[in-house]
Amino acid sequence: MFLSRPQVARALVAFAACGVLAPLVARADDAPPFSAASAPMSPEMRAIAVDERRDQKIDPTLAFTDANGELVRAGDWFDGQRPVLLTLNYYHCRVVCSVQLGGVADALAELNWTPGDEHFRVVTVSLDPRETATDAQFKRTQILEQLGRGPDVDWQFLRGDALAVQTLAAQLGISYAYDAEQDQFAHPAVAMFLMPDGTIAQYLYGLTYESRDIKFALLEAGQGRIGSPMEKLYQSCFTYDHTIGRYGPWAFGFMRIGATVAFLLLATTLAIFWRYERRKRRDAAPHDEHRAEAVS
Repeated sequence: MFLSRPQVARALVAFAACGVLAPLVARADDAPPFSAASAPMSPEMRAIAVDERRDQKIDPTLAFTDANGELVRAGDWFDGQRPVLLTLNYYHCRVVCSVQLGGVADALAELNWTPGDEHFRVVTVSLDPRETATDAQFKRTQILEQLGRGPDVDWQFLRGDALAVQTLAAQLGISYAYDAEQDQFAHPAVAMFLMPDGTIAQYLYGLTYESRDIKFALLEAGQGRIGSPMEKLYQSCFTYDHTIGRYGPWAFGFMRIGATVAFLLLATTLAIFWRYERRKRRDAAPHDEHRAEAVS
């Protein structure tokens, strides 16, 4: 069996079951196939993949429980106004999951938005159905301390039975596997961004994230409902790069803004000139009439 290089790259960066830490995920959809023989992988490693499901909705009836033991359905995540940043991790993982969640927290700490305000919400779902409310509460406390915005941030740490978790992962296009020998889960490190109605909008890959990328993904998922005009204008200068699973500068976007600024400057200059000429002609009109009367 052969895996494409994007699948292997995403697996290497997020293979929690073997405790492998790798650089940021890279995607190269046009790259030649990667030979499994040249890089032996366990069955769990081979099971890892991300099959992006943009424009598809998740099932709102999927049921989970939060850190307080209260029932939360997937449909409760969405209010029709705010997008949702979603991650799949598990709470007793001390390596990749902790690094990824910490990376999300560090990136969010640099934003002027806070989870739960008018801009967005954050949800983390455990891949391990055996985890308890204590596990979820401990991880929530740890990550919110790293975020540094207080304990009332709207970042839910949820648990669910095996069927609910597997169904959610399948709808997101996330393949993961349990390594019984090490009692750990192999899974990709990816943050997903869902629209206010539960439609999947974007994927960001890696263990760490740029705050700019997270803001752009939230703006995109927000469908114009969040963000200031200046933030949206700035976003237009960047585009999602499918080869790396992140945002990069978009030359045409900068050129378009430059052309718009140049047009506005030219239009402003011409408007000032035309107003000056009109005022000049208006002021000259009485003198011309007076001179004409004197001559007659």
